[in-house]
Amino acid sequence: MGDRWRLIPTLNESGAVQMAIDRWLFEQHVQAAGPPVLRFYTWSEPTISLGFHQRRYPAAWEQLQWADRPIPLVRRPTGGRAVLHGDDLTYAVIGSQFGNRRDAYCRICRFLIAGWQALGVELRFGEGRSVGLRNQANCFALATDADLVLADGGEKLIGSAQYLRGVAVLQHGSIALHPNRSLHDQIFGTEPLEPRLPPLSRSHLVATLTQAARDTFSIELEEQPLSDREWAAIRALAQEQELPDRSRADR
Repeated sequence: MGDRWRLIPTLNESGAVQMAIDRWLFEQHVQAAGPPVLRFYTWSEPTISLGFHQRRYPAAWEQLQWADRPIPLVRRPTGGRAVLHGDDLTYAVIGSQFGNRRDAYCRICRFLIAGWQALGVELRFGEGRSVGLRNQANCFALATDADLVLADGGEKLIGSAQYLRGVAVLQHGSIALHPNRSLHDQIFGTEPLEPRLPPLSRSHLVATLTQAARDTFSIELEEQPLSDREWAAIRALAQEQELPDRSRADR
């Protein structure tokens, strides 16, 4: 891990663009053309992200709509199951020398645990068990030892996934703040287990978690927006992200 990381200001974009940003920044880091990165982002519309290896999903998802608009499906560069985004906050960490997959989860998640602890919320790692949701296509139906749950109730707050190449890792995850209960039920057939959290704004949460990253990793964070050149490359990559061929949906 380097001493100086890049902090990307919080962005609200489509799922295709957000996944393209993570992919592009990771590729730059792998090629030694970019530093380690921390960023937080939100989704401009309800979107389902699928894990990289999740090739089958309910056929009904092809016709899903919300507020008279189709709900996009995008594929993450990381593993795991489907996640409904739109009311969550997503974090992404890109870096090197975190160790193997399990070590990387433990080391990266430390800043999330520390940040939420500063807000009065105690988290612990899951134990690979069901958290009460029936639909197994749903990431939040299972809390693995790579996920973070509330220490006092076990509700899953943060689901994370990784992509590793050599010593480089992209880890990003969804922080379930205010799940859309009716939309969640429409997609997964059950209402979400809503975590009990203190009132807080997204901006305050981002600021707290950013400071926790500084302290936990002993790093300097240099805020640097994406440049016009970077946006051009990312927009081109984003065209590949939304799923045009849904022929592998369960039928």
